[in-house]
Amino acid sequence: MDDRQIYKVNVAGIERDLPLFEVAPGVRIAIINILGDTELVEAVARDLAMKLANHNPEVLITAEAKSIPLVHAMSVLMDLPYVVLRKDYKPYMGEAVRAETLSITTGKPQVLYLDEKDRNLITHRRVALIDDVISTGSTLQAMHEIMRLAEVEIVAEAAIFTEGDKAKWSNVIALGHLPVFTDDKDE
Repeated sequence: MDDRQIYKVNVAGIERDLPLFEVAPGVRIAIINILGDTELVEAVARDLAMKLANHNPEVLITAEAKSIPLVHAMSVLMDLPYVVLRKDYKPYMGEAVRAETLSITTGKPQVLYLDEKDRNLITHRRVALIDDVISTGSTLQAMHEIMRLAEVEIVAEAAIFTEGDKAKWSNVIALGHLPVFTDDKDE
C-alpha cells in the first residue's frame, strides 16, 4: 500500500486498519469495506444480533451493497428474513417504492427502491434498519421514507460504526464510532 494514512479500529474483537480518504477539501473519513472480510462480518453480525435481540424485529432491512453480507449473516443468526433496498430499478420489481439519498462515499444522488415482493413481506411488520456505517444519515433518511411508505414499524437502527457527530447518532445501535478528520482538527 502507498503512504495513505490509516485509522486503527478494534470492533467485535477484530482489528483493522482503515484507510483515510478525502471526501471534501480538507475532510477525510476512514473507509471500512466489509465485502469479502468474512472474519469481520461474522464477528460484527454476532455482536449486532445480540444487541438487537430485545428489540424483536421481524425483518432486517439494508441498502445495497456493502452491508449485504452483514445483514445476511445477521439474518442467519437471528433466524429472520432480510430485505435489500436496491439502487437500480428492474422491471421484475413491479410497483416499487422509491426514495432519494446522497451517499458521502459516492458524492452523488442515489435512489433506493423497495421491490413490490419485498413490500408485501414487510408491510405492517417490525423492522430493524441495518447499515455498515451511518455518517451523514442520508441513506438512513431514505430508508425511513421507504419504510413510512411501506407502513412498517421501525424498532431499531443499527450499524457497525457511526461517524461524525456522535451525539447525532445516540439512538443508533453501533459497535463503534469513527471520527471525521479535518486539516485543522479531528472531530
